[in-house]
Amino acid sequence: MDRKTELMEKYHLKGSPNLGLIAATFGFFTGFAAVTLFGGTAKELKVTMGLSATLMGLLVGFPQLSGSLLRIPFGAMVDKTGGKLPLIILLSMASCGMLGLTILLWQLYPDNLTMTHYPLVLLFAFLSGCGVATFSVGIPQTSYWFPKKKQGIALATYAGLGNSAPGFFVLIIVFIIAGGLSLPASYLCWLIFLIVGLIFYWIIAHDAWYFQLAKKKLGIIIRAEKIGELNAYFFSLIKRGIPREESISVAKEMGQELIPTGKLVQALKISSGLWRNWALVWLYFTSFGGFLALIAWFPAYWRLFHDFDMRTAGVLGGAGFGLLCAFIRVWGGQLSDKYGGENISIISFSLVGVGAVILMIFTVFVPCLIGELLIASGMGIANAAVFKCVPKYVPEAVGGAAGWVGGLGAVGGFVVPIILGTFVDALGSVGYARGFVVYVVLALSCVTVSIILKAKPPVES
Repeated sequence: MDRKTELMEKYHLKGSPNLGLIAATFGFFTGFAAVTLFGGTAKELKVTMGLSATLMGLLVGFPQLSGSLLRIPFGAMVDKTGGKLPLIILLSMASCGMLGLTILLWQLYPDNLTMTHYPLVLLFAFLSGCGVATFSVGIPQTSYWFPKKKQGIALATYAGLGNSAPGFFVLIIVFIIAGGLSLPASYLCWLIFLIVGLIFYWIIAHDAWYFQLAKKKLGIIIRAEKIGELNAYFFSLIKRGIPREESISVAKEMGQELIPTGKLVQALKISSGLWRNWALVWLYFTSFGGFLALIAWFPAYWRLFHDFDMRTAGVLGGAGFGLLCAFIRVWGGQLSDKYGGENISIISFSLVGVGAVILMIFTVFVPCLIGELLIASGMGIANAAVFKCVPKYVPEAVGGAAGWVGGLGAVGGFVVPIILGTFVDALGSVGYARGFVVYVVLALSCVTVSIILKAKPPVES
């Protein structure tokens, strides 16, 4: 019997790094599907409820609000409890939101669903979007399972496969609706997937070795305390856990290199006072927040502006944008390792700007498709480049910076669809095209910020 097997039997440890990666990726994939909650069905809800384009933008962006704001606290929670508990909580909240939305649609859609129900729909959207926050849980959950030399490929696999969820779900939802399934029944299928995914994750997921050891109870101590001046004693039973030093020692012997220090709050404070931290937040606001916004917006754009059917709009918005953006992120990580995150960031945001200019000017299919693909490529590569820059430009507090960047950066998925909707309300149908000036401005600002970062690298101590 080898040493690892001996320790697993002695301490009743479960799981493995590969299983940990599978579980984290599956949990993220399941929760992240909420990004596309209203993208493929925006036209139906807009018409049924009588929404303006601005309110439609708020609706498609609202799941991103909870998914963004909850990233920081739930990511921090991993250092205390491991990743399994916070991810289960997030998936449970998402399931509750989807349950409420499914019941609401089943009872009221289409004839009785009106503008008066809009606040309730937003509430359920907010809850459903909690699954988006699983990203910040899965990152440290995966990191704790793998040694440093293997984390690059592990995290690239996690992010790449997990980020593909929105693209796949846009395709799935629009195809089952176009195939004849009603909107309420489609959301019921989504609810079933969430619940089954939650149960499956619950079964297969295990925290990394240290967290399992820290939760172990080895035995019971009987403690007697004298009560006042009476000759009587109060007996209490206390569960005796494994000391932290022993947990660390055994975890390291099992191969776990990263051990939580519990200092994330301090790291958040330190990084919040560094200008480079906020520069990276802005870059991620455009790249990842922009991705969240467009994966929900593009299906509506192709349907309402180009007048495509639901299936075509789903293919263009899901496969054309979502899947390309997700899978090219892995290549973006490789390019960033080879040429530097800031250099790749400058190039990738330039691609976003060029694609946005094309979409802003042209209204015919082929140029618009090219513009979409350029934006998808640029955003996917930039997502990897930004996180490559985090340890270089905020070395004083890498964990805290990652929390700010991942959490606040994703808020773009909530803000941008609302702005795009205002262009449509103000300019009419052509506003779907002219609204991409927002991404032209964002891209130019990010190129500028990237150049400034490169020109002012941190001083090495």
